[in-house]
Amino acid sequence: MSTQSPAGIDEPGESGAVPRPATAVDHPSRSDWFVRGTSGLIGGPLGDHAAVLDRPAGREGRFWTAARIVLALVCLTLALHWVQKSPCQDGAWQNNVQYTRMCYTDVLALYYAEGLNEGKVPYADHPVEYPVLTGYFMGAIGLPVHAVGVDNPGMNQGQWFYNLTALVLGALAVATVAVILNLRRRRPWDAALFALSPALVLTATVNWDLLAVGLAAFGLLAWARTRPDRYGMLLPGVAGVLMGLGGAAKMWPLFLLGPILVLCARAGRLLAGLVATGSALVALVAVNLPVAIPYRENWERFFDLNTTRPIDWGTLWYIGRYLDGRISPSAPGELGPFEWLNANISTLNWVSYLLFGAACLGVAALALLAPRRPRLAQLAFLVVAVFLIFSKVWSQQFVLWLLPLAVLARPRWGAFLAWQFAEVCYFAAFYGELLGTATSRPVFPEGVFVLASSLRLITVAVLCGFVIRDILRPERDAVRQTYADDPDGGLLDGAPDAPWHQRWRSGAVDRPVEPVPV
Repeated sequence: MSTQSPAGIDEPGESGAVPRPATAVDHPSRSDWFVRGTSGLIGGPLGDHAAVLDRPAGREGRFWTAARIVLALVCLTLALHWVQKSPCQDGAWQNNVQYTRMCYTDVLALYYAEGLNEGKVPYADHPVEYPVLTGYFMGAIGLPVHAVGVDNPGMNQGQWFYNLTALVLGALAVATVAVILNLRRRRPWDAALFALSPALVLTATVNWDLLAVGLAAFGLLAWARTRPDRYGMLLPGVAGVLMGLGGAAKMWPLFLLGPILVLCARAGRLLAGLVATGSALVALVAVNLPVAIPYRENWERFFDLNTTRPIDWGTLWYIGRYLDGRISPSAPGELGPFEWLNANISTLNWVSYLLFGAACLGVAALALLAPRRPRLAQLAFLVVAVFLIFSKVWSQQFVLWLLPLAVLARPRWGAFLAWQFAEVCYFAAFYGELLGTATSRPVFPEGVFVLASSLRLITVAVLCGFVIRDILRPERDAVRQTYADDPDGGLLDGAPDAPWHQRWRSGAVDRPVEPVPV
């Protein structure tokens, strides 16, 4: 493990990190091979005597610091997203404009489909296909818009609803970038990966996913601020509440609690992990009960839909179903294995759950067996990624779940941009499939869409492989070349492993190898 000298210099230790001052700021043109190579287009890497934008605290600097530039960039990205969605904002979707312009958004479509345009209260008057906090969010914006629209017949309620929702979701995206900047004060340019993400341009308001992303980001920030000697268990509780609220919006933020528990167990700080988990469950129950008790049938709509849903477009299972009849064609009347799973959805559900559970056990084993305790963001990224890989549903906007976690887990531009390229290809291919279905005239062969789906899956799997490599070889971890340990770890940052883990590791390493009987 790296140590810090009295002068505030990170000493190289097991991580092999290059020594640098504690106040040093990482510059990608020096530390990232991809940026260093492409920087030749604008004169080469940043020089040692350049007038940099990142100045130590307390010194007068320019207005345009790295953090302010990144925040301006994410605002520009969101503005481009709004322009990209503008052809669909009036709701007059004639001639399949929502597919030809690739501007479809659930926000506008469901304003009418969920009865918000008629003043229906989510869950009370109409079942909603999303977890309750997303339903609350829809109602909090949609019902006032309808109330104003009743007195203003000329008002386009759907357009107002979309724009107000986009404004709030955009603010949450900016807040997420601010959280990343806060967590990476010595690596502010990492946040530019999120701010300039092509996937953010294309999917920011396709659905309400940025609500859960923002809550999860604030939950990670609260956890990163936990300390064993400050505020007791208050901040772990706050972190848990925020993750629980995120789980009440889209469920996946609850997956972050597993890595927290495993890392706390390895560090001998299990109480903090249990407090965070307990607080998350309390928040989740508190948000759900007001709907689940009086409107149980409408509340169960989300669970019923996910239980009965067949294989969805673009998933691992969809790719397998496409290949069923091409790799090993079945006899007439027989179903291939993936087609059979699609016809037996309950079995498909169990297979998906078991694969995800096995992958989570693998991540837990990795966390305990790694030579150095992994960073929280690394494990969180792996858990959410394997959920998407094995899920029977992988909607286009689910890329937003992985964006902040990928930035925090592995801030390297090369593999990140390759993944983003795959997401853009999938986005375009997906709308081609939608247009072909709507017009009954295929835009391109289905194999093109399957290829794009495979490319997306492969690039996410490759990112997982890089993260696993960084865990097993922490000297390759970009973040640990700047920080001594885990800037997101909170009370785990710099903490030694628990005595039980040290004894277990030493026993595993020192135990003599028994001869194999012949």
